Amino acid sequence: MTELSTPRNRGLVVLGVFALLLVMWLQLMWSVRRESISWDEPDHTWAGYMGWKHHDFGWNPEHPPLVKAVATLPILGMDLYVPQPGGNATDIPALEGRSFKVSTALDGAEFNARNISKDILGRMRTAVSIFPMLLGLLIFLAAREMFGTAAGFIALVLYVFDPSFLAHGALVTTDTGVSCFIFATVYAFYRWVKRPTGWRLAAVCVAAGLALGSKHTGLLALFMIGILGLCELAWPTRNIEQTASEAERDPAKRIGFGKLALALGIVTVAAVIILWSFYGFRYSARPAGLAIDPPFEETAAHVSNHALAETLLTVSKLRLLPESYLYGIADISGVNDFYTAYLFGKVYPHGSHWYFIWVLLIKSTLPFLILLACALVLVARGKLGGRREIVFMTIPPLFYLLIAMASHMNIGVRHILPMYAFLYVLISGGAAMLWRSSRVWAGVICVLLAWQAVGSLRVYPDYMAYANEAWGGPAATHKYLSDSNTDWAQQLIEVKSYLDQRGIKDCWFVFFAQGAIDPASYGIPCKPLPIIETMWWLDIPVDTPKTVEGTVLVSTSDVAGFEFGPPPLNPYEQFNYIKPKDVIGYGVNVYEGKFDIPLAAAHERAYEASRLMRQKRFDEALAKAREAVELAPNAAYENLTMGYALEAAGRADEAIPYYQKAQHIAETVQPDFSKDWAGAARTKLATLAKK
Repeated sequence: MTELSTPRNRGLVVLGVFALLLVMWLQLMWSVRRESISWDEPDHTWAGYMGWKHHDFGWNPEHPPLVKAVATLPILGMDLYVPQPGGNATDIPALEGRSFKVSTALDGAEFNARNISKDILGRMRTAVSIFPMLLGLLIFLAAREMFGTAAGFIALVLYVFDPSFLAHGALVTTDTGVSCFIFATVYAFYRWVKRPTGWRLAAVCVAAGLALGSKHTGLLALFMIGILGLCELAWPTRNIEQTASEAERDPAKRIGFGKLALALGIVTVAAVIILWSFYGFRYSARPAGLAIDPPFEETAAHVSNHALAETLLTVSKLRLLPESYLYGIADISGVNDFYTAYLFGKVYPHGSHWYFIWVLLIKSTLPFLILLACALVLVARGKLGGRREIVFMTIPPLFYLLIAMASHMNIGVRHILPMYAFLYVLISGGAAMLWRSSRVWAGVICVLLAWQAVGSLRVYPDYMAYANEAWGGPAATHKYLSDSNTDWAQQLIEVKSYLDQRGIKDCWFVFFAQGAIDPASYGIPCKPLPIIETMWWLDIPVDTPKTVEGTVLVSTSDVAGFEFGPPPLNPYEQFNYIKPKDVIGYGVNVYEGKFDIPLAAAHERAYEASRLMRQKRFDEALAKAREAVELAPNAAYENLTMGYALEAAGRADEAIPYYQKAQHIAETVQPDFSKDWAGAARTKLATLAKK
C-alpha cells in the first residue's frame, strides 16, 4: 500500500474514507431496518423524549442525556401518542408511585408500541448512526497521524466490518457514543501533548465533556488522560512536531508537572460544565418540584462501597453535579451485585472476573486477534513506531479492561466496545509495518482484511449473535454467552415473518424482553409465558398453564436461564436438552410438541398470590399459593409464598413448616441464587419464634 498523504492525492484519501464510512452506514441502516426494538431502546427513547419535552431527567437516569437527546431530536415535531396521564406532550407523565425503572420500562414500551406505525425507531436509529461514523473518522485520523496513511486505511477497514460495532452502532443505546468520545478525548489529549496549544486543549475539554454526557463510564476518559499525562512525565518524548533546538528555545512547549496539572484541571472543570449543560444547569432530576422514586438518598444507601456512597452524598449536598447524574452512578453501583452472568453454559451469581477475556476471544474476529498478536510481538521487540503512540493506544484499553473485569455486570461485549478503537489503531501500525516489509506480508494483510469483510457480511443482518469461526460462528454463540452477546430481543420482525410464512396463529412465546417490549405490536399472535421481568419487576400478570402444546418459541437467553438461575431454578431448563425445530435470527428457538412447565406455572401463581395479598384478598391469595405449592412442592419461592399467605390469613402456626421448608431448600439448592429467599424465611421464623 502506497502512502497517499501527498497534496495531489489528498482527494483520493478523502474519497476512500468517505466510501468506507458509507459502506458502514449502509450496513447499519440495512441491518437495523430488519431488527425490532431491542432491550434497552424503549427506556432510552422515552427518557430522551421526556428530556426534550419537559426537561425531565427522572426517567432512565442510569445514563446521561446526550445520546438519548440526539436520538429523539428527529421525532420532536411529530404527532405522537404519549402515555397517560395527559395523553399529549403538554402534560408531564407521573411516576405514579412506581420506581423510575418500572415507570420508564412500561411507559417506554407503550410509547414505542403505540407509535410503531410512524417509524419513530427508524428515525432515531438513523440519528444515532452519527456516532459510529464519527468514531470511524477519528480512528482513521489517529492511525494516519500516528503510523501513516496506510495504517489509517487498515484501521478503518477493520472497523467498518467489525460485527460488534455493526450490531450496536445504530441502536438507541449509549455504548457506541461513549466509545466515540472516550477515544476522542484520548486522541485530542495526544495531539495536545505533541503541541500544547490552547485550541488543542479546548478540543480535549469538549471531547471529555461529551464523554461524560454519553454514559457514566465516560468518566474513565478523565482517568485515562491523567494516567497518560503521568506517563509523559515519567518517560518524556520529544514532540515529533518540534526539533530539539525548537524545544530548547521554547520551554513553554515542554510539558512539566505544573503545566500538566493545570491542563487536567481545566479539562475536568470544562467537562463538568459541559455535563451540566446537558441537564440545563439544573440540579433537580425532575422539573416543577416532582420527585424521583426512590429518592436519591435511599438509592445511595444501597451502594455496597461505603466510600463511594459517602462521596456521592457529599457531592449531592454540595450540588457539584446534577442529581440525575449522581443518581445514575448510585443506581448502577447498587444493582451491580445483583447481575448474574452466563459463560460456557454455567450461570454465575455475581459474574466472573474472566468473563470479558473470554468475550474478547469469542466475539472478536479472527483477523483482529491475529493482527493484535502480531502488533504485540512488534511492540515487545521494540519495532512498532514511537513510544508515545504505543503508550496512548495500549494503556487506555488495558485500563478499561481491568475496570470491566472488576465489575459484576457481565452481560455483553458492548460494555467493552471502547477498547476496540484503540486496539484498531495499534493493530494498524503493526499491519502497515509488516505490509511494507515484504510482498508476502502484504498478501497476508490483504487476506486478513478480506476475511474481516467477508466474515462480517456473512452474518448480516444478525451481527449481534456473531462469534468467530474458532467457536463455531453465530449459530454456536448461545453455547458460551447470552444476553446482548447474542439475543437482545431484536428478532421480532423475523419472528413475525417466520410465523406468517407458515400460517402459525396459535403459539406460545417465552420472550426475553416481555413487558419492556410488546411482541403484539409487531403483529405476533403468540400467548406470552412468564419471565423474571414480568413477575418480579414489572408486575405484569401472565396466565400460565402447567402444560403448553403446539408451537413454542423460547428466546435463547431464557433457555440459558441466566436470570432465573441454573437448574433447578430455571423453569425452562428442559429446552436445553431438546433440539429446536428451527432457530430464528440466532436468538429464538422454535419447538413443536407438548411441554410440561410446572415451575413456570407455579411461579406465576405464587406471584399472583403475592399480588392478591397486597390487595388484602387473603382467601384468594391462599388458594393461589396452594396451587403454586402443589405444582412445585420443592421450590423455595412457592413454599415461602405459602407461608406468607397462611400468616396473612391468621394461620401463623401452619405457616412455620412452609417457612422451614423454604429455608432448607434455599440453603441447599443453589444457595448463591436463593439467599434472599433463605434470608426471608429465617427472618419470618425468628419473628414467629419470638411471638
